[in-house]
Amino acid sequence: MDSQIHNTNIASEAVITSPNDLSKKLPITQKGKRNIMAGREVVSDILSGKDSRFMVIVGPCSIHNIEAAKEYAHKLKALSEELKGSLYIVMRVYFEKPRTTIGWKGLISDPDMDNSLDVDKGLYQSRKFLTWLADLGIPAATEALNPITPQYLADLISWCAIGARTTESQTHREMSSGLSMTVGFKNGTDGNLKMAVNAIKACSSPQSFLGIN
Repeated sequence: MDSQIHNTNIASEAVITSPNDLSKKLPITQKGKRNIMAGREVVSDILSGKDSRFMVIVGPCSIHNIEAAKEYAHKLKALSEELKGSLYIVMRVYFEKPRTTIGWKGLISDPDMDNSLDVDKGLYQSRKFLTWLADLGIPAATEALNPITPQYLADLISWCAIGARTTESQTHREMSSGLSMTVGFKNGTDGNLKMAVNAIKACSSPQSFLGIN
């Protein structure tokens, strides 16, 4: 395309691994698959009232250090075993950070936290951690912020959130309709619950949308 009229505000471009190729490099194990399917079922049962336990989503605001996250997950695993009769513990594993203005956007966007913006590395590290977590037996919760990201990671997630900044977004409502796990919509940034209710209605209906594989 003509560079004088196309991508005039783009500083650089990089080709990244496709979702299919990344899942082949980092496939889910049969053990991990069983754990994720079981986790999704329990989450659904709790929210529908079939399971009387409380579901608790706990963890750091976002993942920035994989080794620290693994250490946390091991401690969470022990706690979940101790409290499994009354609580179902899901680990908060957020790789993307929504920003009101500017700032670090999360492990996927900038895994080295130095503005090198190695998205390919960020996606690889994120998926690798989630496959490890699935084998450990800890269900994962995350926010779907970029509508492309779920194609890389969603098969490893047991509960997904749509945040306050994107609950009203048609793109995110369409994307959510195709996700394979339970999705929670947050109220709008002004505290309005109607946005979340409308999002649930839209997500519950069949949608068509653009995607990649």
